[in-house]
Amino acid sequence: MRWSHIPQQQCALIFRSLLRRCARASALRPGEQLHAAATVAGILSSPSHFLLNAVLHLYCACSLPSHARKLFDQIPHSHKDSVDYTALIRCSHPLDSLRFFLQMRRRALPVDAVAFVCALGACARLGDSNLVHQMHVGVVKFGFLRDTKVCNGVMDGYVKCGLVGEAKRVFGEIEEPSVVSWTVLLEGVVKWEGVESGRVVFDGMPARNEVAWTVMIKGYVGSGFTREAFWLLREMVFGNQQGLGLAKKTSFLQRGELRFKSPREEVITFSVQQCLEQKEIAFDNQRELGLANEASLPQRGELRFESLQGEVFSFNTRQCFEQDCFRKKISEGNQIKEEMVFGCGFGFGLNCVTLCSVLSACSQSGDVSVGRWVHCYAVKAVGWDLGVMVGTSLVDMYAKCGRISAALMVFRHMPRRNVVAWNAMLGGLAMHGMGKVVVEMFGCMVEEVKPDAVTFLALLSACSHSGLVEQGWQYFHDLECVYGVRPEIEHYACMVDLLGRAGRLEEAEVLVRKMPIPPNEVVLGSLLGACYAHGKLRLGEKIMRELVQMDPLNTEYHILLSNMYALCGKVNKANSLRKVLKNRGIRKVPGMSSIYVDGQLHRFIAGDKSHPRTADIYTKLDDMIYKLRLAGYVPNTNCQVLFGCSNGDDCMEALEEVEQVLFTHSEKLALCFGLMNTPSGSPLCIFKNLRICQDCHSAIKIASDIYKREIVVRDRYRFHNFNQGSCSCSDYW
Repeated sequence: MRWSHIPQQQCALIFRSLLRRCARASALRPGEQLHAAATVAGILSSPSHFLLNAVLHLYCACSLPSHARKLFDQIPHSHKDSVDYTALIRCSHPLDSLRFFLQMRRRALPVDAVAFVCALGACARLGDSNLVHQMHVGVVKFGFLRDTKVCNGVMDGYVKCGLVGEAKRVFGEIEEPSVVSWTVLLEGVVKWEGVESGRVVFDGMPARNEVAWTVMIKGYVGSGFTREAFWLLREMVFGNQQGLGLAKKTSFLQRGELRFKSPREEVITFSVQQCLEQKEIAFDNQRELGLANEASLPQRGELRFESLQGEVFSFNTRQCFEQDCFRKKISEGNQIKEEMVFGCGFGFGLNCVTLCSVLSACSQSGDVSVGRWVHCYAVKAVGWDLGVMVGTSLVDMYAKCGRISAALMVFRHMPRRNVVAWNAMLGGLAMHGMGKVVVEMFGCMVEEVKPDAVTFLALLSACSHSGLVEQGWQYFHDLECVYGVRPEIEHYACMVDLLGRAGRLEEAEVLVRKMPIPPNEVVLGSLLGACYAHGKLRLGEKIMRELVQMDPLNTEYHILLSNMYALCGKVNKANSLRKVLKNRGIRKVPGMSSIYVDGQLHRFIAGDKSHPRTADIYTKLDDMIYKLRLAGYVPNTNCQVLFGCSNGDDCMEALEEVEQVLFTHSEKLALCFGLMNTPSGSPLCIFKNLRICQDCHSAIKIASDIYKREIVVRDRYRFHNFNQGSCSCSDYW
């Protein structure tokens, strides 16, 4: 279009109007084209046209703070107002946002409620209670305490800082709390005071939105209350007896299946057993899983997998799901419109954000039963194409819950995959120690999307857990020169871990000393862990001195070094270091193992006797230890270091207790409970908050063969898949 025949003032007005429309729609591409056209037309340089302001708002709306900042600096102070500052505060990094807020105050520009809400959001993201307090004072000073949205921002800031009491006080001062006010309070109570206290707030809410339901369900899932989460999901989707009365009966038919009966006697069944578990038969262990890379899509909606025995498994997902897909008919005059929704017309539907939030909670807690339910619910609602966000969340959930085969199936069937989806898949495979599969899949990834920094973290982590040292070095060298990704400190930490696991500590130390940025706790902690694994005490002491300067209260590094002293025969030094920790009041984080049985989470610590079935568990433990010994199990007493021995005789007496201590480690207690309460031959999944010890690793390997079980253990760093007496890590961990 030619603009020369249009008066400049009118031309600027047209551009400004179009740019504002692009900003409202966050339409970056047409906005950039308008920006270029205005520059060529020569009307951008005049401040009086306010076109720079309009372009500034466009880039802010599209979350491009660096572009917006450049334009902001070009605008004269006389042509900047509060709206421009507020737009920049909303999209910038939290610290930059607060700087812009201070600049706005220094220029004596009027501060409205929107500016305060944006500034409070920045304080909340930083999690700095002092900043929230100062901003709260400003809210009082400027008379915004009657503004509910501003008070919600203050509450959110306090909640993010863990100051629930302050948030409750602000909530009590709001004349008419909105549903958002209640939801912010609910989030804080659930997070910091527990789901029981949160449920009291939830039940007292005069109105609930989707966010409130999601917060409560996430809380239940994250705390291990699976049944309560299912009941709340039922009520959210189908309503309740006091309201619509549409969900009269709920029953658990089998693991992963829920049944709802509506007043019209229609039975709606969400069964993941039929739709997922039978597919896992195709490759239900890690040796067969590698063949899933050969999965193909011969026709729309159908998956085919070939097992080691040459059997072909074909699953037609369209036939399985489409016939049950929920549809909602909306009458509009004489026309009937049919649309796909995340719900069935009763209560609230589960939208994309809710689904992703619940799946994220499942990923963190390891609760695959709720995750499977959500998966089947979504597929029944909209079909197999769930979108990139939900698909990626499912991949992440299945991978972190130990069902890597299901994660791979979901990933393979996603019609659209971005770099985030690929990263989730590669990261999941890396956690399961499948480094070679990750390396092969990376070749496919670069043909589809451009890898980013997170991609290489997954790659280097996979190489580290699988002992692929040379491949890891190659990826690290190619990071910037080939893929244009600048190495960050996390990449250096992965490389140090890779070299340390392989016993190449000299190379790891040289890499740390040559880093262009100072090493942090993660880098040095990885090097210290390698020193412990390979018995390098002198280097470990040197690294420990640096770590103490960074974080003197971190117990992990002190415990690690004290264990190194003990294993090297320097018991006095080990005892001395432990006494220093005790005198400072620093306590070690206790090891805890968890297992889901019949939809309930059961937690155990070492030597735990608090469980209601303690007597049965220890009887099973004695029987298991007896069978393990017959199969060749020998307790690894190096894994359990006892302190406080003043002489050799005392130590000899103390060592007699070591084996009994090893037998009652939390992993073994969780394993016994799972063996007692699950069908013979069914898989078990145990979650450990710390690294699994060598003795438990050896014992569970043998147990998987004795009891003919697949046992998956997720520890702090990775997955161990035990099957038929071997582990997926190949004892390289």
